[in-house]
Amino acid sequence: MEQIEVDLGAIRYPILVQAHLLSSLKSLDPYLSSEQVMVVTNELIAPLYLKKIQALLKDKQPVVITLPDGESEKSFANFQVIINQLIQHGFRRNSTLIALGGGVIGDLTGFVASCYQRGVNFIQIPTTLLSMVDSSVGGKTAINHENAKNMIGAFHHPKVVLSDVALLQTLPEREFRSGLAEIVKYGLIDDFNFFEFIESSTQQINDKNDDIITQIIVQSCKIKSKIVQADEKEKGIRATLNLGHTFAHALEKAGNYQDLKHGEAVAIGILLAFRLSAQVNKITQDYLIRIETLLDKLNLLDCEKQPYNVDMLIDTMRLDKKNKSSAIRLILPTGKGQVDIFDDIADDVIRSVWIDYFQE
Repeated sequence: MEQIEVDLGAIRYPILVQAHLLSSLKSLDPYLSSEQVMVVTNELIAPLYLKKIQALLKDKQPVVITLPDGESEKSFANFQVIINQLIQHGFRRNSTLIALGGGVIGDLTGFVASCYQRGVNFIQIPTTLLSMVDSSVGGKTAINHENAKNMIGAFHHPKVVLSDVALLQTLPEREFRSGLAEIVKYGLIDDFNFFEFIESSTQQINDKNDDIITQIIVQSCKIKSKIVQADEKEKGIRATLNLGHTFAHALEKAGNYQDLKHGEAVAIGILLAFRLSAQVNKITQDYLIRIETLLDKLNLLDCEKQPYNVDMLIDTMRLDKKNKSSAIRLILPTGKGQVDIFDDIADDVIRSVWIDYFQE
């Protein structure tokens, strides 16, 4: 079993990564703070793994909330559904919430845990590749506003992250691909050797080789943990984790969170960030071609393009929570494994990148 420690001083927790991890555990008791437990999951995951989690809870008899699947479920309405159940069942401050699902379930459950009685413990059990390498790590929790993604949230870290690589065997192909975009991102922002490892391992990744998948999950978590430990509240370097995300969030919003998976949007966002960077001479054309080639080999650019309005996309980018002024803040590559934060890219340049993408 691989273990990565997230050490923030006053807060410290492990990320455990292993195939068949949940089957190897005897109980979740070491991570629980009381007998009161709630499991939040969705209608796709519950039939597959809920009984396994209930067995690990022994005689706890957890309250279970099963939500519909989809990004649109990360909402005020479901936040209130969970809060209402916590109050109705008399959950106290030493209770524990368990997020069993992908990023939507993890973000929503974590945000509820941050708010209920000013903060209760929660456990992340991610069931998608995307959530294993990204949303379950780092303490960001949120729900969406109708006008912008993740606009309402808090920093609230889990007690533990339990990533069972074997769960990915039941993951739909589209969901698996979605997670690969965030993995590629880590090599581009921090560790070019990792990027080159991904380049050399595309066939094994596409074949879902357990050993290779475990390695890239562990390395992704190590990179994100290092960045989070250096900048927990995103005052500086942590913003670089958003490479491609300003473009991506605009695409997701334009499609009402239905047309694209998060990772699909991130892959397109990374591509556009690289094209923009090449256009303003921050990177070479050779580097851009290299990124496009990798994204293509991992089948991350196969999404059908929708006729979104470019001005609407720009307006959404203005609402991005990274922005510090009226200017759109972008994370752009500046070299191999290097990125920086830019607030001075003209709207017309950003618009031209969007237009070229939709016209090609």
